[in-house]
Amino acid sequence: MTTLSDPPKSAFRIGMLLSDTRYRSYTFQFIALLAIILSVSYLVSNLLANLDRLGQDLSYEFLGAPAGYDINQQPIPYNSQDTHLRATVVGAMNTLIVAFLACVTATIFGVIAGVLRLSNNWIISKLMSVYVEIFRNIPVLIWLIIIFTVTANVFAPIAEFRIPRDGSDPARTLIFGVMAFTNQGVFVPRLTFEAGGMFVFWTFIASIIGIFVYKSYVKKHLFATGKELPFWLPALAILVVPTLVMYLVLGRPVGVQLPEMGRFRFEGGLQLRTSFIALWFALSIYTGAFIAENVRAGILAISKGQTEAAAALGIRPGRIMSLVVLPQALRVIIPPLISQYLNITKNSSLAIAVGYMDLTGTLGGITLNQTGRAIECVLLLMLFYLTISLLISLFMNWYNNSVKLKER
Repeated sequence: MTTLSDPPKSAFRIGMLLSDTRYRSYTFQFIALLAIILSVSYLVSNLLANLDRLGQDLSYEFLGAPAGYDINQQPIPYNSQDTHLRATVVGAMNTLIVAFLACVTATIFGVIAGVLRLSNNWIISKLMSVYVEIFRNIPVLIWLIIIFTVTANVFAPIAEFRIPRDGSDPARTLIFGVMAFTNQGVFVPRLTFEAGGMFVFWTFIASIIGIFVYKSYVKKHLFATGKELPFWLPALAILVVPTLVMYLVLGRPVGVQLPEMGRFRFEGGLQLRTSFIALWFALSIYTGAFIAENVRAGILAISKGQTEAAAALGIRPGRIMSLVVLPQALRVIIPPLISQYLNITKNSSLAIAVGYMDLTGTLGGITLNQTGRAIECVLLLMLFYLTISLLISLFMNWYNNSVKLKER
């Protein structure tokens, strides 16, 4: 009686790195990695050698020197005597603010336009088609310049808000006494924080996180028991009650500062400059046109049987779209949506065209020209945009995995 067994394994030989399929792929990967390392090493050594011949070296000491220039939009206190590092931080914050707001509003525009493109109303459907085709086929820089020019010329001059010397009423007054649209920007109320105010702010942020936690619990409870717990009223309580309690306990440390017209300009409040509004709106409506097509494709990818089955149960059309179609369409919408968010972040670097001081305007513009440290500034710019893009991709991929179909 004979027994079958695996053939004896041969000893490893150098030639097996190419002849044996078990090792061949690793060999080619190692060669490719080695070639990349050698290429990068050659470029870096060549760069350092050229800098040495020019009497220069890579140094970031210039970040500690006084910047010597002003920044018109300041999310944090800044003056011309602050360092280049603080100017860089201010520019980075301006970039993040406009990118975040543009992502939110572009998503709103895109979802609305994408849904309305499939409307049974012929006029609405065609209007949305015109919006999509016009805005996505014209470069965003052109839209940025157009919107900036319109906002700078349509809004009233700030001189019309000034009180005349004779004490009579000005030509224009604030809207509802709290807001003014001028050719220098929009003036809106501003939150002020006294001692303990940040505790109220972080309580509000924690309340928002608590709403998502409660939503996850409601979803798990529904899947486990088949019973739906109330959501909106408890969510409102989670959002308001802790923040209100913290606000009252700490002695009302958060206030509102209204804009008031002084002798020559508005004092107090928050100024949203024309350049900021133009950049925000241009990025939103331009990218919203692309998102609209992603939304439309996602909706069309859902079988009509889903809609018909929901309608047969007596669900209203609006509820069908929000509860049945869109949740399933997210699997198709989110992957290309990631690219659109990345495009918004990178296209925000066009801000210098309208004078909005983002990171490209501060670090990659004035700081670079004043210090002559082009390589260092460009490397920092690359690192910033690379980091932000990777973080956006990481978050959106996590969200994409959370909404995909999960088999039992």
